[in-house]
Amino acid sequence: MGEITNVMEYEAIAKEKLPKMVFDYYASGAEDQWTLQENRNAFSRILFRPRILIDVSKIDMNTTVLGFKISMPIMIAPTAMQKMAHPEGEYATARAASAAGTIMTLSSWSTSSVEEVASTGPGIRFFQLYVYKDRNVVAQLVRRAERAGFKAIALTVDTPRLGRREADIKNRFTLPPFLTLKNFQGLDLGKMDEANDSGLAAYVAGQIDRSLSWKDVKWLQTITKLPILVKGVLTAEDARIAVQAGAAGIIVSNHGARQLDYVPATIMALEEVVKATQGRIPVFLDGGVRRGTDVFKALALGASGIFVSIMPCQCPLTEKINK
Repeated sequence: MGEITNVMEYEAIAKEKLPKMVFDYYASGAEDQWTLQENRNAFSRILFRPRILIDVSKIDMNTTVLGFKISMPIMIAPTAMQKMAHPEGEYATARAASAAGTIMTLSSWSTSSVEEVASTGPGIRFFQLYVYKDRNVVAQLVRRAERAGFKAIALTVDTPRLGRREADIKNRFTLPPFLTLKNFQGLDLGKMDEANDSGLAAYVAGQIDRSLSWKDVKWLQTITKLPILVKGVLTAEDARIAVQAGAAGIIVSNHGARQLDYVPATIMALEEVVKATQGRIPVFLDGGVRRGTDVFKALALGASGIFVSIMPCQCPLTEKINK
C-alpha cells in the first residue's frame, strides 16, 4: 500500500487488518444498506457555484461550538468499542482530537471509561448518552462525565431498539472477551453475552429504555447543567420540538445508516432542519462525510459544523504521525 491520500483508502486497509466480525460491525448499515450508500451518494449530487477572483491568501478555519473555540468545523463523532480496532482505542482518539484542536465525543459504549479518557490530558470532550432502563445508572454516568470534565451531552434519540444489522446477525457479533464496556463495568453491565443473532442487539433489548420520549430531555436537564445536543433528528417537526424542549443544539444524524434503512441521507435532511430551528440553536451533521468538499457542502446548507467517525488504526500514515 503506497501513501494514503484520502480517507476512503483507510477502509481497504481496515478490511485487510481487522477480524471479519469487527470490520463488519464498524462498516455495515441496517437491512439493505440503501441509506448507507445514500449517505455518500447524496453528497455527489450537490454541486458548487464557484465565484472567482476573491482574495484567499488568508483563510481562518477556526470556529466556536457551544462557546468552545476549535481549530476547524470538524469534530469527532461517538463510535463504540474502539479497542476492537487498536489496543489504544479511545485513548488514541482523545489524544488525536486534542492535538488537532477539536472536540471528541465519547460513546457510552466505549472500551475506555470517561475517567480514563479524561486522564489522557486536556481537550474539549462531549459525552454521547444512551438512556438505560435503570435511570440511576444514567444519572450516575452523567455525573461521572461532568466530574471528568466533559462539556456537553449528545443524547442519542434514534435507538429505542437496535437497527437490524444483518452482518452482525450473521457473525453473531459480540464484544471480544478481553474487552468490556468500561463505563458500565462496575455496574455489572459491562459485558455482552453471546446470542443467537447479534449480541449487541440482545444487550440493547435488555438494557436500553424504549419508552424514551421528549419529557426525558426535560428530565436530563434536571440532573445536569451540561448543554444537551439531540442526536438523531431528521425532520423539521422534530427540530421544532427539540428547540421547545430546550436542546442546546441538534445533530442531524441517521446513526451512520445503522438504525432505520430508507431514511434520507443526512445531507438531504439538513436544510429542512436548519430552516425549522430559525437560527435559535446550532445544527450539526454526521454521516457520509469523507472529504473537505463534503464539509463545505454541509456548511453551505446551514450546518454549524460536522462530526466524523474516526477509529484508531495501525496503518502507514498514523504510524508515521505517531512517531
